[in-house]
Amino acid sequence: MGKKSILQEIASYKREEIKIQQREWPISVLERKSAFSNATFSLKNKLLKQRSPQVIAEFKRRSPSKGFFKREYDLKKILSNYQDSGAVAISILTDTNFFSGSLDDLTLARRSVALPLLRKDFVVDDYQIYQAKAFGADMILLIAAILSKEEIIKFSKIAKSLALEVLLEIHSRQELEQSLTSEVDFVGVNSRNLNDFSLDLELFYKLGELIPKDFIKIAESGIDSPQLIKTLSGAGYSAFLIGEHFMRQEDSGEACKKFIASIK
Repeated sequence: MGKKSILQEIASYKREEIKIQQREWPISVLERKSAFSNATFSLKNKLLKQRSPQVIAEFKRRSPSKGFFKREYDLKKILSNYQDSGAVAISILTDTNFFSGSLDDLTLARRSVALPLLRKDFVVDDYQIYQAKAFGADMILLIAAILSKEEIIKFSKIAKSLALEVLLEIHSRQELEQSLTSEVDFVGVNSRNLNDFSLDLELFYKLGELIPKDFIKIAESGIDSPQLIKTLSGAGYSAFLIGEHFMRQEDSGEACKKFIASIK
């Protein structure tokens, strides 16, 4: 048996991590958290009303392949600046072991901004969907590469029952054909291969044209120029998830502001 890919390693670790979390914070406890009863913000409604390309700004401290992006992070300041810059939503990477994020980041984000929040993590169990709701998320990410279609449908239905929207992430034609279901709200094409973290920007075009027009298309990873956004907008993408490009800058919020101003 060959060595596990990074994605397989993360998914395997996540399953063990969840067993511990479920003992510490069972669903019955999560349901009593104040955020669990909060109304949610809809990214879908916002994107359907907007004609111009929109940016989903991401907060993450590091990646498994590149380490920390900088030494210090003022989460509240960055999030507030993302909102003031005109980001349509904010993505919060909550994985701790591989990305140094946390659910506390999501809680602080919910207290800091009035925008749709995506809980960006590696969902392999329905427990994580209740977690997302309890800590203030409005959306969850489902990665096709680590889930069966049955799991995607099941998890999406649970999310909808909690008023959460669903972003399905794909990396190949096979994943699109085997995973797409009407239960999801958005289809995200990730140009980054989560097995080796290499980039292939051509995937945006190859897969984008295969996604039915009924779905809102979101481009993820490797987006670092306004020109690329303009080109991808012409290919039918409505929103662009950008994290590393902003997080590497000394002032992430200012970088986001300048970027958004340049695509309007």
